[in-house]
Amino acid sequence: MKYVIIGGDAAGMSAAMQIKRGGDEHDEIVTLERGEYYSYGQCGLPYVLSGQVESTDDVIARPVEVFRDKYGIDARIHHEVTQLDYENKTVSGVQTDTGEPFQVKYDQLLIASGVSPVQPNWEGLDLNGIMSMKYIPDTKEIKGYIDNHQPKTVTIVGGGFIGLELAENIKEIGIDVRIIQRSNQLMNPFDEDMAELIHEEAKRKGVELVFSESVQSFKGQEHVDTVITDKNQYETDMVLINVGVKPNTDMVSDDFHLGPKGEIIVNAYMETNIDDVYAAGDCASHYHRVKQLNDFVPLGTTANKQGMIAGMNMIGHNRAFQGIVGTSILKFFDLDIGRTGLSEKEAKQLNIPYDSVKVGTNAIAGYYEKGQNVTVKIVFDKDSKRLLGGQVIGVMGVDKRIDVLATALYHNMTTEDLLNLDLAYAPPYNGVWDPIQQAARRTL
Repeated sequence: MKYVIIGGDAAGMSAAMQIKRGGDEHDEIVTLERGEYYSYGQCGLPYVLSGQVESTDDVIARPVEVFRDKYGIDARIHHEVTQLDYENKTVSGVQTDTGEPFQVKYDQLLIASGVSPVQPNWEGLDLNGIMSMKYIPDTKEIKGYIDNHQPKTVTIVGGGFIGLELAENIKEIGIDVRIIQRSNQLMNPFDEDMAELIHEEAKRKGVELVFSESVQSFKGQEHVDTVITDKNQYETDMVLINVGVKPNTDMVSDDFHLGPKGEIIVNAYMETNIDDVYAAGDCASHYHRVKQLNDFVPLGTTANKQGMIAGMNMIGHNRAFQGIVGTSILKFFDLDIGRTGLSEKEAKQLNIPYDSVKVGTNAIAGYYEKGQNVTVKIVFDKDSKRLLGGQVIGVMGVDKRIDVLATALYHNMTTEDLLNLDLAYAPPYNGVWDPIQQAARRTL
């Protein structure tokens, strides 16, 4: 059997290794990566800028040579797939380093091509000093520009996860940071009242926030020096654009079922609507257990799980993907910021009768160490009291609480179930009533 995988990162290589471990020893595995790096942690890249992570080499889990030499995988780099012929079972494209075309036949195909940063059609986008961060080469380019040009002010367009991580790490090396956000808050997945805690932290750390303004263009001679919005102009020495991502699915035909953002719709077994073609990771749909709908929430954790499951199904070991609940966490200066499930905004959009409770308290016993504040917000079904989502922001203990809430969501627990949980307690770790349970008590 010949397996071809498009993409050499989380989903693609999780699938390749699953096939290698559980398939036939005579199986052939070909992976096609358009870049030059395999299997690395993209989430660690912003921390290279501040030196928290010393080098981009440190985020590479396995170099391509390991897949080739140790595991016998035909792992190719600089191979960009541009066309699929699922009737003749071939993929074709171009070798980006030489310009030479290529074509590969397959028996089974996995599309794990990931996402790319959205690049709006703004005038002046080609000026030096305007970049986005997604891949290792992007990080090297950004770090090189900072080292060579010593910018005093960096403007970040987009206040999502990557935007905030960039803001923190650039501020840490002594550069002034401005964030321009089209909406009226940072971190749109959060409700406004919780986002306000993030705004306070940004201001406390000296980050300039610009809300409700849309970037229109950039000015400069050779290097960018001005950002122009629909309301103002801002002087800057560098611009980092992170306004979202789009699935790398341009190579698929109209015969594929696609979601609203261009993601490939898959079933629980990672199968597309085309025979012998699977998809997984950031380019695929993600079933949301709370929404009970397909969603698009590209995260490395999900990509690895979907890749593993795709690999198992490709070799006949049937395994279903159980879905996501939309869990994420972020460090932003002294705050940890976590969420899972639905926000109030999402519950309203889905016409779910909801209510919410917010509690601000100490993350541990107040007499043990004061000032370890945490704010917990839970969203729940007004009628059944079934938990719908949670948001937790604080200086410690956020990861613990958000993981408890994520587990509760997976098991369709109610707020009373939360109250009944036997959670760990000792003064250095918790109060006798966990902050989650303090919130749950107020729903009864």
